[in-house]
Amino acid sequence: MDRLIAMRVFVTVVDLGSQSAAADHLDLSRPVVSRYLAELEEWVGARLMHRTTRKLSLTAAGNETLPRCRQLLELADDLQAAVSTPDAAPRGLLRISVSTSFGQAQLACAMTEYVRRYPEVNIDLQMLDRTVHLVDERIDLAIRTSNDLDPSLIARKLTVCRSVLCASPAYLSEHPAPQQVDDLSLHNCLSHAYYGKSQWHFTVEGEAVSVPVQGNISANEASTLLRATLAGAGVSLLPSYLAGCHVRSGELVRLLPQAEPLQMNIYAVYASRKHMPATLRSMLDFLAERFTEEPWWDKGL
Repeated sequence: MDRLIAMRVFVTVVDLGSQSAAADHLDLSRPVVSRYLAELEEWVGARLMHRTTRKLSLTAAGNETLPRCRQLLELADDLQAAVSTPDAAPRGLLRISVSTSFGQAQLACAMTEYVRRYPEVNIDLQMLDRTVHLVDERIDLAIRTSNDLDPSLIARKLTVCRSVLCASPAYLSEHPAPQQVDDLSLHNCLSHAYYGKSQWHFTVEGEAVSVPVQGNISANEASTLLRATLAGAGVSLLPSYLAGCHVRSGELVRLLPQAEPLQMNIYAVYASRKHMPATLRSMLDFLAERFTEEPWWDKGL
């Protein structure tokens, strides 16, 4: 028995929830999948899964075995990457976590270009507006916007995230544009549920200024706030990578250009430098090449 293949079959069955799905994914027949599972159980000396016609569930031994199988498979993949020739093309699966707004506005197109360059790589994009645990959720790479990263993780700065204070022409036709940051208290301010819901932060003439804001719409991701702002619901503080094109087109009007919103950084974050797969390394280099310190989406703002 090829124990590595048996472990990969076991992990795939668990991840996909059925032997049939695992067989299709691994391009194996259903009987072969069943045989690998049976041989793995014989080698381990315990039953790993309860099998019924409707679902699979792990036994206590299966719960103990699963993370160890994942670890051994990762080590095997790392070994293969470490000894591969430098000119070998990247290949395999990369699971990437990213916020919905940055994923839709910028990363989806970047990943399209990457897989055209490296057609043997498969990308699994996880659009999640929360902080993921890289190891527990089997994420190879996370794109994070922050000024306060987890020190236990490895981060590579990609670019900066600037914000734009803006509103639609329709909203401004009914509400006088703010002339100073304190005027924002008179406006319906659409806010992010996690960042700046009750206070927005600016630098005005070199001084840090915090302004209390309130409004009747908040959301946990920026794309929703963009749509509400375009529809004339109020004033928003939106990332320039998302709103910049709408400001340049005239769909949104930039407000208080003398007030610089709090700037953050965009990082590529991963768990460890040790035995870094060649595909992950190529992705990091690709992203660093594409997203520079002065991003193209800020031009003309």
